Amino acid sequence: LLFQVLHRANSFLFTQYKYLAAFTVIFAVVIFLFLGSVHRFSTASQPCQYTKGKTCKPALANAVFTTMAFLLGAVTSVVSGFLGMRIATFANARTTLEARRGIGAAFATAFRSGAVMGFLLSSLGLLVLYVAIKLFGLYYHDDWEGLYESITGYGLGGSSMALFGRVGGGIYTKAADVGADLVGKVERNIPEDDPRNPAVIADNVGDNVGDIAGMGSDLFGSYAESTCAALFVASISSFGADHDFAAVCYPLLISSAGLVVCLVTTLFATDFFKVKTVRGVAPALKLQLIISTALMTVAALVVTFAALPAKFTMFDFGEQKQVKNWHVFFCVAIGLWAGLAIGFTTEYFTSNAYSPVRDVADSCRTGAATNVIFGLALGYKSVIVPLLAIALSIYVSFTLASIYGIAIAALGMLSTVATGLAIDAYGPISDNAGGIAEMAGMSRRIRQRTDALDAAGNTTAAIGKGFAIGSAALVSLALFGAFVSRAGVTVINVLSPKVFAGMLAGGMLPYWFSAMTMKSVGSAALKMVEEVRRQFSTIPGLMEGRATPDYASCVRISTDASLREMMPPGALVLLAPLVVGTFFGVHTLAGLLAGALVSGVQVAISASNSGGAWDNAKKYIEAGASEHAKSLGPKGSEAHMAAVIGDTIGDPLKDTSGPSLNILIKLMAVESLVFAPFFAAHGGLIVN
Repeated sequence: LLFQVLHRANSFLFTQYKYLAAFTVIFAVVIFLFLGSVHRFSTASQPCQYTKGKTCKPALANAVFTTMAFLLGAVTSVVSGFLGMRIATFANARTTLEARRGIGAAFATAFRSGAVMGFLLSSLGLLVLYVAIKLFGLYYHDDWEGLYESITGYGLGGSSMALFGRVGGGIYTKAADVGADLVGKVERNIPEDDPRNPAVIADNVGDNVGDIAGMGSDLFGSYAESTCAALFVASISSFGADHDFAAVCYPLLISSAGLVVCLVTTLFATDFFKVKTVRGVAPALKLQLIISTALMTVAALVVTFAALPAKFTMFDFGEQKQVKNWHVFFCVAIGLWAGLAIGFTTEYFTSNAYSPVRDVADSCRTGAATNVIFGLALGYKSVIVPLLAIALSIYVSFTLASIYGIAIAALGMLSTVATGLAIDAYGPISDNAGGIAEMAGMSRRIRQRTDALDAAGNTTAAIGKGFAIGSAALVSLALFGAFVSRAGVTVINVLSPKVFAGMLAGGMLPYWFSAMTMKSVGSAALKMVEEVRRQFSTIPGLMEGRATPDYASCVRISTDASLREMMPPGALVLLAPLVVGTFFGVHTLAGLLAGALVSGVQVAISASNSGGAWDNAKKYIEAGASEHAKSLGPKGSEAHMAAVIGDTIGDPLKDTSGPSLNILIKLMAVESLVFAPFFAAHGGLIVN
């Protein structure tokens, strides 16, 4: 069974990558043609846009190098996701085996595996970006405007792959999960991950390709985009004019310091304060967030005063803003601590240790309808604190260092991404370890240990999604500012009908996108449920364990649905900025980006937290760890059936639509930045 999971996961990813390779080549040609046509594919040098009196490399060179950066970002994103999936699939079985020794050994294995993935992804993204800057610099020399403008293609490539990875992987895993739960748990009353369930292999494969590979590509995209936005804004400020390489590469130095900090932080969970009991799992993971944030604050202070001059100027929409180095440090710090606030708020609303999730579980007494109502209300309420934290970060960082401050705040939130990925990947690894224990027929004691790890993992996964969404908001705004600057727009008038119409259309896009992804999961799940029912009713001895299910047919349903259904949502996200910018101009496109940002962040947080709360409410009832939980259980009770239905509704919300929305707002913004020269020169064919 374990071999089947690994084989099917590899098979799906390679098939998906064939589709993505075709898309990447086509979109690379589009980038070259659009950017090359800005000056009619001229090879003559052009006057620099920001440094008056100097000439910069031709637009054709920008088209070539942006295309190369796009391809580089796409390949790096795919490699990051694939390597993360390979690490997770090997770690699953090892965690199960270590659970025989005790909860501490299993936790250490799962967490170290997640840490390996986190460090691999972070260091790979940093290394490839640095090498690209140095290689591109061999051609651009002292034209830093052109150099760092072309580097923005790296972020576009990373996010493009992340979108398809998140959507495709999300559809795959949730179609299998919903089918396995509805028929296996609700109708047949068999345990989760029972090998008699025909959808169990597809479910476990989905955890690897969706929660691991998709999530890895997602956070890589956020990291790449925030770095590219900060580098571009720095290059058109005094750093670029003075050719101060250390100051321009300050974002890379912050990320490098973050790797060292995360390495030290990891030792606190695996060596300094080892987990010995079930009660110690959740506090150990929370301690990772606190320690990494505190240490990174100190590291950022050292890097800031070492790399940046005492005073300098930053580009501020046509003006030059006087900034001091300690201003930039506060931007990093507020991004860090806002991320921590978002993480703890997410934990409060999605962990069954607190009253919100217990209230959702209690609502299951009266059926699935009240469970759904309570879960939706929880999701809406959970938006308040994260949005206030993001708003405060934006206000302070913009006041201190203009749009560069927002980009640095986003990078601050992502500077501990290695730790964030470690605790995020820990969840799916623990979940699959429990599945392997169940499928292998291991003792109930081992399954209880893996379930305890998984319960903490559900909350850490929700925290990881909160970080991703919060950082996406800051990254998108930084990219938005860079786009407006590159397009030559100094004022965005909300009262302008072009801008306001764009805002309304942008606010609608997250709902349209969510509708497409939710329906895709529903359609695939419908086929999965029918197939699982068919096998239970037509294969003699399946329920008794005397016959083997046809796992391949369920895997085929998830694979076909994922590959087919991931294209329309991806096309919506990629075509919207191109169509609006080309036909309606940069002002309407600016409104579109602003509307999508404001709407998308709130829908994403609400969807992710509602789904996480429903999931943990179900596990709260199943665990029966308190008198209240025992009064709602046991498994198979009416309250438990209602909780399973709520969890099933929440699955596509928290693992498909919600996480994909943060990529939507980032991808649209970075795409607009990359195509900004074309929109400024030729955009507005209908409304100029």
